[in-house]
Amino acid sequence: MNLYPAIDLKNGACVRLEQGDMARATVFNTDPAAQAKAWQDAGFKWLHLVDLDGAFAGKPMNAAAVRAIRQAISLPIQLGGGIRDEATIEAWLAAGIGRVILGTIAVRDPELVKRAARRWPGQVVVGIDARGGKVAVEGWAEASELEAADLARRFVDAGVAAIVYTDIDRDGLLKGVNVEATAALARAVPIPVIASGGVAGVEDIERLKASGAPIDGAILGRALYAGRIDPAAALRAAA
Repeated sequence: MNLYPAIDLKNGACVRLEQGDMARATVFNTDPAAQAKAWQDAGFKWLHLVDLDGAFAGKPMNAAAVRAIRQAISLPIQLGGGIRDEATIEAWLAAGIGRVILGTIAVRDPELVKRAARRWPGQVVVGIDARGGKVAVEGWAEASELEAADLARRFVDAGVAAIVYTDIDRDGLLKGVNVEATAALARAVPIPVIASGGVAGVEDIERLKASGAPIDGAILGRALYAGRIDPAAALRAAA
């Protein structure tokens, strides 16, 4: 399994939210580039980056911080938040971002996502954020009636690199990852699924592996920042 340490950007700082609520943000580092370097030095092979302000604004809002991170590390980066058109996708990929994560636009305009996946093979990821099994959009501020698995099925054979599946109800609360829902989604589609939301310790990584489902990896957030997950132990468990 791949592990993706997360850096969520709000006003240029590295923060963690609780259940996607911008009013419940904890600042962990005011130098995101230094934080990215720390995760690289810890041995991780990817970085998961989210422009939180961009997710709400519908356009990139932390571009300077993203570029500083890109210059500071050699790891491949996957970036989400406020990426709603092909011009923005193209600009980020040209700037050295390895993969872009498309969430809201995957619901609003799935054909755009399919076009992008064909145009940039292996560089487009679909972000599915669910609350109670229903997909949420616009920085998780709006709920839909769409089931997570139904949205995922729209992109089978489209060429997307992966699906990041986030359980909003658990995100940032250290309650444990939703193994059952993640495993069910991974079994429902032939697209690699990355678990996100609620990872509280190394045991969650072990539980994801033990599910037997083809889960590609997990995103590590608050537990990593709070010291509840040791990077070396997490990487051992994932391997």
